[in-house]
Amino acid sequence: MEALSRTQRSLDHDQVQGFVDASFGADRRVVDCGPIPGGGFATVWRVTLDDGREVVLKVPPPPDAPLLRYERGLGGAEARYFRLVAARAPQVPVPPLLHYGNDQQQGEWLFSGLLPGRSLTEWSDSEQHLDDSPARRDFGAAIAALHTVTGDHYGYDGGRASGVTWREAFAAMLGDLLADAVDWEVRLPVPAARIRELTERYAWVLDQVRRPALLHFDGWDGNVLAEPEPEPEPAGALRLRGIVDGERYLFGDPLMDLVSPLIYRRVEDDADHPFLRGYRSAAAEPVVFDEATLRRLSLYRLHLYLLMTVEMPSRGITRETRPDRFERLADLLDHELTELRRASPSAIAGGTG
Repeated sequence: MEALSRTQRSLDHDQVQGFVDASFGADRRVVDCGPIPGGGFATVWRVTLDDGREVVLKVPPPPDAPLLRYERGLGGAEARYFRLVAARAPQVPVPPLLHYGNDQQQGEWLFSGLLPGRSLTEWSDSEQHLDDSPARRDFGAAIAALHTVTGDHYGYDGGRASGVTWREAFAAMLGDLLADAVDWEVRLPVPAARIRELTERYAWVLDQVRRPALLHFDGWDGNVLAEPEPEPEPAGALRLRGIVDGERYLFGDPLMDLVSPLIYRRVEDDADHPFLRGYRSAAAEPVVFDEATLRRLSLYRLHLYLLMTVEMPSRGITRETRPDRFERLADLLDHELTELRRASPSAIAGGTG
């Protein structure tokens, strides 16, 4: 099978069997296996074992693959995330970790249990017209439960961008993405200096974050699994069955997790969105769209759009092959920067206080 992006490895049946041997013993055989489409970073295969189990094999890029700075060691990061959630937020439906391995020959890999359901992206693309609002409400409540877990630092672990304050960690995260843009020769639609100065300009809102909450960060529809609820629930109502791809987790501001579930949109403009309703129903603290909240949400959207722009070369995407993606992200980045430059009187007062 051909790799889908520059970070994905090609796999075949024999290689999958090798990972099974290393994880479960040489007497365990692969009955069936095949790729799970949808992602653009790691290689993910569904595997049926001869003991009847259906498991998921995830193989991150090889150790010598050029990656963005925050992407280094994501296989181990996902294993740590699964263990952390299982221990401290067991009500959140993440796959059970079955094995994590890392050696010089094969690099990183992990096996997890296969959760039921299909992604919300698949349901949206299917010919079945099912109500996904209940699943999105469930997802919001699950993210709120995740946020009850508190870390001992802000940002990432494993020697990646972090800090003793959220402002420091967020500045390091932006700084790494700007450095990645230089390394990968990504021409940004805005000057890097306009992005770099934001953490000082908005220190007053970033410093309001006083607890490093556990964040999933990658909550787009492709990572949310759902299936119809059996009777007597209303026919056609989807319910949450799992949240996958936790390797990009970090510790920081819970508001950051309100961005990806409404990607390309503004959560503050959709107060009745089922994800937000579910989140509010379970969150320990109310979500109030005051000046500081709006500014932080804008910063986090800018961070996400910058990340999506900088990662394109590593995924084999160029401005020539996907001009629509580049132009859309450029417009979104420019919009968020324009909004952030319009400091309201309350923002100015907050900054001088």
